[in-house]
Amino acid sequence: MANTTSAKKATRKIARRTAVNRNRRSRMRTFVKKVEEAILAGDKAAATAAFQAAEPILMRAAQKGIVHRNTASRKVSRLSHAISAIGG
Repeated sequence: MANTTSAKKATRKIARRTAVNRNRRSRMRTFVKKVEEAILAGDKAAATAAFQAAEPILMRAAQKGIVHRNTASRKVSRLSHAISAIGG
């Protein structure tokens, strides 16, 4: 348990930050899942539209420190490659 005033404030700040980060991570995963579902369904148009919505969310998550920037870039690259493979 925090004893000092500054430690108590730090605990409150961490709790707020954790909630924000959890929401951002959840949002990112939801957008990625929509792209993956469209890819599995074989619907290139829907996958492309979902990907265009998901890419900025992924990069913003990297910018905010939710995921590493290389992780975000890797996810974008793999999704893009999977979408291009749908056609043939």
